Amino acid sequence: MSKTNDNPAFPSPNNVRAGDIITGGHAGMTLRDYFAAKAMQGMLAAQAKASIERRSEVAYEIADAMLEARSK
Repeated sequence: MSKTNDNPAFPSPNNVRAGDIITGGHAGMTLRDYFAAKAMQGMLAAQAKASIERRSEVAYEIADAMLEARSK
């Protein structure tokens, strides 16, 4: 997997205002982590029978495949 494809999913610019609160920016989670979380969500909803460790591995395998497809 190319790390150049693993950009932040939800970056926030500096000085974001939320009501009376002003926050400094943050990089956000990576697209790989976001895709893996979505894959894990689907597996848990389907009540997959694999161990949590294996489901985590598969979730990142799916995320890596999604990032690879995205680069084409």
